Amino acid sequence: MARPTRARVDLAAIRHNYAHAKAQAPGARALAVVKADAYGHGAVAVARALAPVADAFAVACTEEALELREAGITKPIVLLEGVFEPSELAHLDSARLTPVAHNREQLDWLCRARPTRPFQVWLKMDTGMHRLGMEPADFAAAHARLADCSHVSEIVLMTHLACADEPEHPATRAQLACFTAHAGGLPGPRSIANSAAVLGCPAAHGDWLRPGIMLYGATPFGEAHPSAAALRPTMQLQSQLISVRALDPGEAIGYGGRYVCQAPTRVGVVAAGYADGYPRHAKDGTPAAVNGKPSRVIGRVSMDMLTVDLTDQPDARPGDPVQLWGDAVPANDVAAASDTIAYQLFTGLSRRVPVSYRDDS
Repeated sequence: MARPTRARVDLAAIRHNYAHAKAQAPGARALAVVKADAYGHGAVAVARALAPVADAFAVACTEEALELREAGITKPIVLLEGVFEPSELAHLDSARLTPVAHNREQLDWLCRARPTRPFQVWLKMDTGMHRLGMEPADFAAAHARLADCSHVSEIVLMTHLACADEPEHPATRAQLACFTAHAGGLPGPRSIANSAAVLGCPAAHGDWLRPGIMLYGATPFGEAHPSAAALRPTMQLQSQLISVRALDPGEAIGYGGRYVCQAPTRVGVVAAGYADGYPRHAKDGTPAAVNGKPSRVIGRVSMDMLTVDLTDQPDARPGDPVQLWGDAVPANDVAAASDTIAYQLFTGLSRRVPVSYRDDS
């Protein structure tokens, strides 16, 4: 495996970020959200690292949950989208999975189930995001129906916030008020807070937190936030320079000649591109680090390569290390310069990029 592009994941940093989530609400438990292969970090490795400390895990679907069970993860696992068809009910029983119920059809399936042991259900209300969830006016009746099922051991009441990453957005207050109005008198633990609400909205903390992106060291906020400052980066995407050349003013770089040198420019070619998961739409000026020093992308990202400005690094040579995101180059900054979000950077990492793990705890 001579190609130098690779990702390195810091498992101790992920545990630190989970502990930071718990510290925001010391009385609450927390689901470690490891859906989408733990946001591209490797669900099995991440879950094994968190298993000694995590209260439970959350994934999107049964397939993701079964992968964790087969890897030896025994903690509770919540299916955030519930089951998609009745045949999955057998897995709830055999693999001890916890479904979310967000529509009447799922309620029908769950109430008709005949498991060998009772199971917990997370009942979701749509308080304004208008994606998944029971209508607020139907929520109490749905809760009562589940409560009448002898095989339902506990009902967790949940909703999801649409604008918690904008701390002053009025939609969050409206959603919390809706949830309280329609679930306030019902028994059961509450779960509202995603990463942004864990860090920025104590009123949403409830009984179960749901930290996701914050586990992986990226802030959910568009601007600096004091509670997010303690997060540690968990993934470094690294490569190397494979070519260095000097260009004169007026010379263009890469496909379409998007970047034209305005002065004598040293240009480094990096062995990484959009086929590795680096964003094709990264703009000129997107940050990178060469030899640990600041650099920037210049020219259009291609499938296997991108180009960086080495004018301020006269000694840079082929073989020198390049960090594309990580502790020296925040993923949020790369995402912002590429009109995307850190979630997409992490989950878009290509399978041709080898991933290694460190755990310095």
